[in-house]
Amino acid sequence: MRQNSRVEQAVGFLLGLVDGETAERVRARTGLPSPERPEATTERLRRAWTWAIHLPASVALWILENDDPALNAVVWRHIPTDSGLRRAVSRGVPFRPGRTGTIPVERGLPGSEPEIPESYVRHGLVGGLRAVDSMAEGRAAASMVLTRDDWWTVGEADRERPLPGYARWALSVRPDCPPLVRESFGSHAKFTHRLRQAGVYGGPAEYATSRGPAIGVLEVLALGHALFPARVQEAEDALRPLVREHLGDREEAWAVLAQLMETFHGNAPELVVTAGAIA
Repeated sequence: MRQNSRVEQAVGFLLGLVDGETAERVRARTGLPSPERPEATTERLRRAWTWAIHLPASVALWILENDDPALNAVVWRHIPTDSGLRRAVSRGVPFRPGRTGTIPVERGLPGSEPEIPESYVRHGLVGGLRAVDSMAEGRAAASMVLTRDDWWTVGEADRERPLPGYARWALSVRPDCPPLVRESFGSHAKFTHRLRQAGVYGGPAEYATSRGPAIGVLEVLALGHALFPARVQEAEDALRPLVREHLGDREEAWAVLAQLMETFHGNAPELVVTAGAIA
């Protein structure tokens, strides 16, 4: 069973944004293989270390929104820096909008959540956040915000009396922080830039068009229909006009794209425009 390379996966995702006849002609011209068979994609998902290394926080959240215990177990291993998400996954907290109750948890995850911070034990959720005096304390206290009710409780508390800066920042970089709550923590350009550096994006469209290197983003998007099927179309819709305008049915442009893919450091739109200009 053959698996496509990183470059083949990335270019293949963009080829999926043009019509089938054009895609087949480009594949014949460039030697690119056909899309992977379903069983190859399934095997790729199991080999998460090939695509989940340095997974942005928001992408991890979109995957968790499937509420799929098997996928949750995969993602759990690759979000070591986000204690809140790891705690929620290990407790079976659902992430799909509107879903309530708990979901099944893969064997081995229950009981493996991060240590409960002392401030939470002594002061409770809001009290623990108000006691924060460092970034480490902020991350620990924020890791206890797990459910939608928790988020609204925290938002109300901040509106009544602003939480400490470290606590607000630790909450804002949680990818599951509701937009309305995050907006109260900050909305200026520097704040937004810091969110992007932390891997937090407004949606798949923003992720697809702003993060680099392009190959890493496109490799993840190529698995989008398996990883976050409810959201991947947002990324496709954002990139499709650029692909059709700058690459379209120009076989030479697609050949240049494939040559640039592995070493290009910019984002996907910059890669597409550059390949089109060179050709």
